Amino acid sequence: MKAWPCGVVTAILLAGVARGVADKPLPAWNDGERGGVVAGAWLFDEQAPATAAEPLDIRPPTAEDLAVPANSTSELPEKFRMAYFGERPQTFLVDPQGLLSAADHRSRLKFLQDHAADSALDLYIYIFKGEQEIPSELRAEELSERFFATGRPAVIVYYYMGSPQRAVMLLSPSLTDVVSATEQHRALESSVMQAAKKTDAASQLEVFMVQLSIRIYWMERLMGGGTAAREGSPVIVRKPPETSKTAAIMGKLQPLLDGSKRFTLPAAVVGGALVMALLMNAWVKRRARYRFPEFDIEPRLGGIHAAGVGAVISFASAAVSPNTQREQVSDSPHRR
Repeated sequence: MKAWPCGVVTAILLAGVARGVADKPLPAWNDGERGGVVAGAWLFDEQAPATAAEPLDIRPPTAEDLAVPANSTSELPEKFRMAYFGERPQTFLVDPQGLLSAADHRSRLKFLQDHAADSALDLYIYIFKGEQEIPSELRAEELSERFFATGRPAVIVYYYMGSPQRAVMLLSPSLTDVVSATEQHRALESSVMQAAKKTDAASQLEVFMVQLSIRIYWMERLMGGGTAAREGSPVIVRKPPETSKTAAIMGKLQPLLDGSKRFTLPAAVVGGALVMALLMNAWVKRRARYRFPEFDIEPRLGGIHAAGVGAVISFASAAVSPNTQREQVSDSPHRR
């Protein structure tokens, strides 16, 4: 029996299957047997009526919708306005709304009081909420001219908790002619940049006040004798805030230093003699010469020297001359 290759057999089978499929007719559908909806069929139906889109019923905004409420939540409540702007503040920290905790309020107020005691310029801080707005009828410049026209020169700051970038700095009328607008902007910008490095609102206020206090020191330098001379008071020049503690310590030590002046001459003589003694000691040590003693070594194998054998000589003290250490003996090895 003849064997056919596998590839030939496969080709014959496939040809037969294809011939059988081609001989069978394709299935036909009657009109009643078709069901369902063909998506997008209306696009190809020329007789389908075109339907227009229904207009949307959108009501235009009315005047009431566009009007801003009279009592906006971002505006400073009316009940606090007199506490803020009714008179010249009696304290350096103005916080009628109680935005600071009791501990933070005491700490910040203590800092401002210390600043006033150490500076020729007072610093007043008004505390507001971060999103609050001061009513337009309350002009900040007018308030500063009304309340701070007399008395010590002052720097007034409207500070917004959590938003130091909104802070506004004003100067009393006696300072506006002395400190330029550029210097004012530089002082405020420097304080805001330092406050922005902190995350919580309380720490931002603390850093802001410290940096502004430092900038006020330079404002005092710019004042010179101008403002103080017009007011008939002497010019007060203070050290930067960082040196205040050092100055207090030096003030306590000053009586001791003054009392020790009478001992200045004897102390100088004793100090000079001590220095001369140290120099003389160093010179003697430098010129010192040491002589090492000679030890007799036993002959080995009838000779003075022996191959591979040496002697180790040790001295007990490194501070004493070897010539005086006669008790040392050689520990050279002996050969049998």
